Amino acid sequence: MRILLVEDDPSLASGIRLALKPEHYTVDLLDDGAAALATLQAGEPFDAVILDLGLPRLDGVTLLERLRRAGNRVPVLVLTARDGIEDRIQGLDAGADDYLIKPFEVAELKARLRALLRRSQGHASSELHHRGVVLDPGSRRVTYRGEPVSLSRREFSLLQEFLSHPGRVFTRDTLTRLVYGWDEDVESNAIEVHVHHLRRKLFPELIRTLRGIGYVMDKAPRDSDA
Repeated sequence: MRILLVEDDPSLASGIRLALKPEHYTVDLLDDGAAALATLQAGEPFDAVILDLGLPRLDGVTLLERLRRAGNRVPVLVLTARDGIEDRIQGLDAGADDYLIKPFEVAELKARLRALLRRSQGHASSELHHRGVVLDPGSRRVTYRGEPVSLSRREFSLLQEFLSHPGRVFTRDTLTRLVYGWDEDVESNAIEVHVHHLRRKLFPELIRTLRGIGYVMDKAPRDSDA
């Protein structure tokens, strides 16, 4: 899952990125509100945004208001030192989906992020199911027909994107940005290799190639989502 972290405190931003890396999140960082708004309005694919309110160039509340007025519904978790009830109400009314006061425990940040993503995807449970495949974001475990499956961090991230959005067509470029973000040099065939490995470790029909377009995980009938 790809997260945009908008935070101008370098130490805190580094700590959050470090804490989320073992959770298989791809975290991209911006340190001012104007750049974050431009990036989101340009259509960069993110599953969620972690947003500080006290930002240079454009404050977080204004960013939220403009984002929501433009119809962008990306889930937003606000992180801020502003702990007054009026500040929280202002942030939520501007369009935040959740609110966490600094300083905070990393475990709570992770739990709130998992819950935010779960709600945004319409899942009552954190587990994702598809034709015998079960992915648990909390424990970072994947099973197929009850048997554990060992995946690399990138394979896990890619599978989570497909399971979270069955029926959605992903281009290769979109998947590359979701899985790798901005900070890494990526081999041109990296996504093809990951898809091949997922098919081999799970089953060949898991992900369908749409030639010249990208990839899709077809929606499964309800009675086979187990």
